[in-house]
Amino acid sequence: PNAKVCFTTVTPECSRSQRHNTLPSAYSDDTRHRGSQRDSVRRRTLLSLPEYKSVPVTMAVDQKLEELMGLLGDFGRYQAFQFVLHLLAAVTAGLHMLSLVTVAAVPEHRCFIEALDSASATSNGTILPSFSQLASYIPLNADGELESCLMYDPLAPDNGTTVSCSSYVYNNTYYQSSRTIEWNLVCDKRWMGALGQTIYMLGVFTGAVWLGGLADKIGRKKVFCWSALMQLILGVAVAFTPEFISFLVLRYLLGIFGSAGSYITGFVLTMELVGPSKRTPCGISFQGAFAGGIMLVAAWGALISDRMILQVVYGLHGLLLVAHWWIMDESPRWLWMQGRKREAVNIVDRAVRMNGRGMNVDKEYYLVEDKTTYSEEPSATSAGLADLFKTPNLRKMTMNVCLCWFANSITYYGLSLSAGKLSGNPFLILFLMGLVEFPSYISISYLLDKLGRRSITSSLMIVGGICCIVAAYLTRGSTESTSIVMFGKLFIAGSFAVIYNYSAELFPTVVRNSAMGLGSMCARLAGAMTPMITLLDSFDPKIPAVIFGVISLISGTWVLFLPETMGKPMPQSLMDGENFGRGDTAFSSCMGRNKTHTEDFPPPQQMVPLRKNSR
Repeated sequence: PNAKVCFTTVTPECSRSQRHNTLPSAYSDDTRHRGSQRDSVRRRTLLSLPEYKSVPVTMAVDQKLEELMGLLGDFGRYQAFQFVLHLLAAVTAGLHMLSLVTVAAVPEHRCFIEALDSASATSNGTILPSFSQLASYIPLNADGELESCLMYDPLAPDNGTTVSCSSYVYNNTYYQSSRTIEWNLVCDKRWMGALGQTIYMLGVFTGAVWLGGLADKIGRKKVFCWSALMQLILGVAVAFTPEFISFLVLRYLLGIFGSAGSYITGFVLTMELVGPSKRTPCGISFQGAFAGGIMLVAAWGALISDRMILQVVYGLHGLLLVAHWWIMDESPRWLWMQGRKREAVNIVDRAVRMNGRGMNVDKEYYLVEDKTTYSEEPSATSAGLADLFKTPNLRKMTMNVCLCWFANSITYYGLSLSAGKLSGNPFLILFLMGLVEFPSYISISYLLDKLGRRSITSSLMIVGGICCIVAAYLTRGSTESTSIVMFGKLFIAGSFAVIYNYSAELFPTVVRNSAMGLGSMCARLAGAMTPMITLLDSFDPKIPAVIFGVISLISGTWVLFLPETMGKPMPQSLMDGENFGRGDTAFSSCMGRNKTHTEDFPPPQQMVPLRKNSR
């Protein structure tokens, strides 16, 4: 009768979120300390039993990290401050991505006619020759407008022979100067102007791969801050390049650091800091900030007419990121996975005080070495891009996500090209191009945590692909065609926003930045391929749009085989990533066979005696 028996029950129904609700953070200061000690002793005692030693525990370290991050809450003053710092990188990324639209703008142009445009010909006060005067020197195109690159042969003006222009006259209504005007990058040199943007995209491509993996190895903060410094230097230096080759070199380097380094790293930092309920609005805010950078390009372009000063102003936006080295923190999740637990705990302790939650972090509890994990996997410091393809589940998710990034990018640009050229103030048009994306982002922010990532991504891509195909069979430039294109563009913009959140939540911490970089690389590859695919319109104008739409439809369907991440803890280790969402597809969910996370927990245990004192 005096025997004392203590029991505990371990069941898979005790989910990670339920265990999180019993964290020491819910206790008073004194009780919290004693409770954390009892919790630690209870884990060690349970896992020392023979009945439990055979059970592979794959989430022990992760659980402790989730407890630590749970002390912060989903979104407090600390996360808000860090989020704003990260968000500034999205503004500068959008600005640098579209800066050539104004700095290297291609205004309307025609051949220079010596008899009409020379100084002696205009000395009588006539500034602009009339259309009828120009038509006697320049042939008309199929639309009845003056040819941009041809003129009648001055040596044989009567036989209608045409020759290429040797010099040009530019319409300076909107652009007083640009790289195109300085170097005459039109007509037979038009490819040189396009090469400037292509080189920049190749730089973003390089940065997405190289800096993404580097951030997983040396830290998010280091890559972010060095990229910020380099984009400041390169953004200003490119304004003073005197010739084309050096211009291309600096544009390539600016692509690496301007729209890849800080932007992707800042996004990952935010996703690793905020709680599950705030990942969606924070992630969508990055897309809105990027669109804000595009609008900023238009605003500065309308105010500054000199292209050199304009580029310097664009480059000086890097000053917004310089102070981050002193005021921005490294990701506690990354520090933890690198074994730098004391730094991670100190950051969380400071953040908890800033959030004013009225609690203290039990540092000793989180710093004690946990030796209950029996699974062996590569260390966090050695994990990299190759690890995304070593195991079946991660490999399948990686390939699926890569196609999704590629399809989103190529469909977005395909729909933009289908809209044709818009006439009017180019700065206003560019401003509206950025503004039109906001309704999509606002809607996604409201719906994403209600409908889930998988269903929304798939639906938006399928509808966007259908719009792309339908627009190809409508009269180009008609009201119906333009409406379908813009409608589809809104859907693809929303899908593009979701895939950032979705990717960050699918992949484990140790390779998350590498995965995001790989996805961004695929998107940049699509952007570089789009102009080449459009060349197929010489065979049939419908071919390019149909190709874009079909790719979107295929990817949108394949997304249904990805696991849902809404409300799920983010995986940390490579083993977590391999186990995450195994067996969870849209079809298994509909049929009631969702297996998400069942591998993360040990099998059901019966009432296990922890201690028995007999007389």
